[in-house]
Amino acid sequence: MGEVVRVAVVGRTGRGNYGHAMDTAWLTVPGTRVVAVADENEQGRAAAAKRLGIETTYADCREMIAEQKPDVLCVAPRWIDQHFEMALAALERGIHVYVEKPFCQTLKQADALVDACERTHAKLAIAHPTRYSPKLDTLRRMIQQGRLGRVLEYRGRGKEDRRGGAEDLWVLGSHVFDMIHALGGKPEWCFARMTKNGKPVTKADVYDGNEGLGPLAGDGLDAVFGMPDGSRAHFASHRNMGGNPSRYGLQIFGSKGVVDLVEGTLPAVGFLDDPAWAPNRSGKTWQPVSSKGPGDPEPLTADIYKERHGLAIRDLLGCIGTDRDPKCSVYVGRDVVEMTMAVFESHRTGGRVNLPLESRDHPLERLA
Repeated sequence: MGEVVRVAVVGRTGRGNYGHAMDTAWLTVPGTRVVAVADENEQGRAAAAKRLGIETTYADCREMIAEQKPDVLCVAPRWIDQHFEMALAALERGIHVYVEKPFCQTLKQADALVDACERTHAKLAIAHPTRYSPKLDTLRRMIQQGRLGRVLEYRGRGKEDRRGGAEDLWVLGSHVFDMIHALGGKPEWCFARMTKNGKPVTKADVYDGNEGLGPLAGDGLDAVFGMPDGSRAHFASHRNMGGNPSRYGLQIFGSKGVVDLVEGTLPAVGFLDDPAWAPNRSGKTWQPVSSKGPGDPEPLTADIYKERHGLAIRDLLGCIGTDRDPKCSVYVGRDVVEMTMAVFESHRTGGRVNLPLESRDHPLERLA
């Protein structure tokens, strides 16, 4: 690459748009320049070009990649039905990729993207902002220092709105699974149950999901994962059961206390130094956790910590030309997809399934 990293952006107006402002995120990153944008929607393409201050536009992503030969492709759509094709087209040419979550639709796709990265040495990073947060290092340190005691349970939930169940699992559960993975490692097994109107999901309940997610089913699910340290990770989502404020996020329960974590670049984190996990019993109160630790004021106030993608983009750029993988790499992305597929596969088989999964096909397509 030259001194300036050339970035091409692909969006899909009306079909995931540009994700969480992934196109304009590059405008504040020194040493990068957006050179082109692709969007199949003519009006959306023109609007994106105006936002980005560029003139070069394409209706087809592959044509843009072939002609512009960018250093990085930003795969911005929130819908994931074309994530695989877009990312693979770039990786096969040795072009690095920054992609909106969820990562891709199936384990077969994830395996192919891992293979492409390994063959071409291109880097792929996923837009899970919490993975790049300095507060994650703080939580790891707290766990290692025994502030929580022995970790017993990770408890995550989606937003449990109209998307509750499998759609919530994909869209918000990907963030929660990434947090679990970042702090506890890759699970070893999964046991899960999916329901519709309180009854087990069957083949007749499977439908083509919103936002290009692929096969979905049901309006509720409960899953438990076995973690490498012997603890358990739970995820649940039930349609229209969410409250205000939302339960969305992750809680970590230890023998000495509890951590409450929501997603974001510099997310709100609370610590309850209470082995009973119940302030009404102990009289203890929640403490805010900064990047320095519980009760300390937050020293990180620069604008980059207010951005959703700034830390992730800089991490990706720092990996290029080195042996280091991005913090939320293609391997992490595959693990998160595998956790999602493990929920479906456990329900399909009616029992516990071990990870990695033997079958790389979509379990809901094989549901009896």
